[in-house]
Amino acid sequence: MGQEIEALAQYVATARWEDVRTAVQHRTKLVLLDTLGVILAGARCQDVQALRERSACTTAGTGATVLAPGWPQTDPRVAAMLNALAGRAIEMSEGLRGLQSGVHIVPAVLAVGECRKSTGRQMLEAVLFGYEVAGRLSKGFTPRALSHPNGQISLLAAVAATSRLYGLDAKGLSLAMRIATTALMTPSYTSTAAGGTALNLPTGMSGVVAALAPEMALAGYCAQDDAIEEALGKLVGEKFEATDLTEGLGESWQILDGYFRFYACCNPIYPALDSLQDVLAVLKPKPEDIERIDVETFAFATNMCRQDPINYFASKYSFPHAAATLIVRRGLNFSKLDESSLNDPMISELRHKIYMTEDPSMTALGPRLKPARVKVTLTDGRQAAAECENCKRDSQRTDPEPQVREKFRELAGTILPSEGVHQIERAVDRCEDWTGVDELLVLLRRHAPN
Repeated sequence: MGQEIEALAQYVATARWEDVRTAVQHRTKLVLLDTLGVILAGARCQDVQALRERSACTTAGTGATVLAPGWPQTDPRVAAMLNALAGRAIEMSEGLRGLQSGVHIVPAVLAVGECRKSTGRQMLEAVLFGYEVAGRLSKGFTPRALSHPNGQISLLAAVAATSRLYGLDAKGLSLAMRIATTALMTPSYTSTAAGGTALNLPTGMSGVVAALAPEMALAGYCAQDDAIEEALGKLVGEKFEATDLTEGLGESWQILDGYFRFYACCNPIYPALDSLQDVLAVLKPKPEDIERIDVETFAFATNMCRQDPINYFASKYSFPHAAATLIVRRGLNFSKLDESSLNDPMISELRHKIYMTEDPSMTALGPRLKPARVKVTLTDGRQAAAECENCKRDSQRTDPEPQVREKFRELAGTILPSEGVHQIERAVDRCEDWTGVDELLVLLRRHAPN
């Protein structure tokens, strides 16, 4: 096994919350809050509800809690899977360099933490240091061309996180991660435009594996020494370099480099949507005033050009749909870009006036930059254009906390009354003082609607 991997495992197994600076602690709690919100809102999606009803859950059972109306309980592997699937369902989970680590890690940590009676501080340590694994492994990882990152590096990070809750030492944590490499998956990005909600399965399976791999390590299962390097470098990825994997450990933090999503759609089209917002501010058009919209952007984003997404999931990966929704409904938050937007006749008509093409010079600037240029032409002949080198949120580095809290209130409010939302938000702010993860679950049950 590589020395760098083992050094990372050693750090993750032994690092302490009290040695982490305040800004990092605060960001970890924001990631937890944000992920809770997307799980609660995603639990209302039809396919997520249907799978939950088919699973072995009970309202008076033991095990881990499914974050959905009724707050049923089940085996922690199933609970982690269902909560992770819910978190992926609405395409609003936070991210880092294309990974969606929070929605892989948090469901597993909550499920295992509940069953093992972990404290709030132990839960936060697991989330933070698991996130550190995801970010550091991603730096040297080159994915295969069509492979979506669900169920890959973030799965290993989730296993590292739960291994802490099991109290595994560095050797045991490394073993659990190496065992988990046999469960890494290679979902295809082309599933997105096709409306393939099966793309979310690898995130759900991360929950299963994260609850299982530490148990397997404790039971005496073995794995090859170079399992992580081989899996990332030759199996699910094209290349993996472990050099500098541990540089700045305990000083530079991956979680601070992450981003939150405030548009209810896929991240690569954010720069084009930001550019469109700028044009709309100048022209102030009504939907019927628009003759056409032309977008030039980098190659990957142009795959999200379908003018007639076939279902709600596919609509998250359609720039024409997101742009038309923005124009008609004047927003792209969860309540604007919802299932009803698919059948809105004004949105449907406008989608067919929006065209995307690749600008090779923009493609050449990736992955550091993800540029887009948008030109709007009105029926009276007026035109305006704008462009962004990157999502404005990333370029301006503004404090995301106010928007994260606003987003949480909207998403959690799909299940909880306003007082319940307020109480959960306040509880997460002080969660390092929880005597157990069940403090969150008690609050959820207390404020559940009748």
